[in-house]
Amino acid sequence: MQATLDKAAGLPAEPPGPNIFRCTIQANVGIGMGALFAVVYALCLDRVGNIRPRTLALLVAGGGFLEIYLVPSVNYPANPPAIGHPDTIGTRGGPYLMMVACPLAFLDFALRLGRRLKPRSGNPNATPLAGGAFIVLIGIVTAILPPLGHLAENVREYSVQPTETPLPLRNAQGTIVYPGFPADTLLLSRFYSLAAQLILGTTLAQVFGPLAKRLLAPKRQHVVAEQVSVAR
Repeated sequence: MQATLDKAAGLPAEPPGPNIFRCTIQANVGIGMGALFAVVYALCLDRVGNIRPRTLALLVAGGGFLEIYLVPSVNYPANPPAIGHPDTIGTRGGPYLMMVACPLAFLDFALRLGRRLKPRSGNPNATPLAGGAFIVLIGIVTAILPPLGHLAENVREYSVQPTETPLPLRNAQGTIVYPGFPADTLLLSRFYSLAAQLILGTTLAQVFGPLAKRLLAPKRQHVVAEQVSVAR
């Protein structure tokens, strides 16, 4: 945007900066997510009872989508590269990481709470209570952490705004000399980001689940046979 303004004013425009997020780097994100999915699946395998491998794959994928993407997006939604002021990169990173880490801790707390409540209240009551506790804790963190437009750097330079989306630039007479970032483009960008995460999670679950079932079936049959022999 600044380069366009300088060009219109007849001033030399600065050369564009390096492309940090090249396509190869973005492609590796999917590989990293797949590796993370496999690690979490392996950790959950011996801690969830007799859940079927495909069901566990769906639960891990759904939990990952909720924890890593959907909940943090409440305060810090996905933005295209043209959105966000450079001075707030560090400030944005800290709260975003908190919005990723807190749901993980709260989910662990909710699962433990559900297991403790199950003998007393039964599973139909324990699950909603644990889920409600998770939602309340997430709501508290969401209310405490500042949204993008309320970050200190943004307030100091642009006053309080609902978002970091670049606003129209006006001259001294108040005439718009450069339009702000198109709202439709921003909405489509966030929609495509949401769709990409859903596709990635669904693909991981649908591909990994049958493969895990094929791999784990002989092991489970062996465990069942041992249990039957011990019972006899």
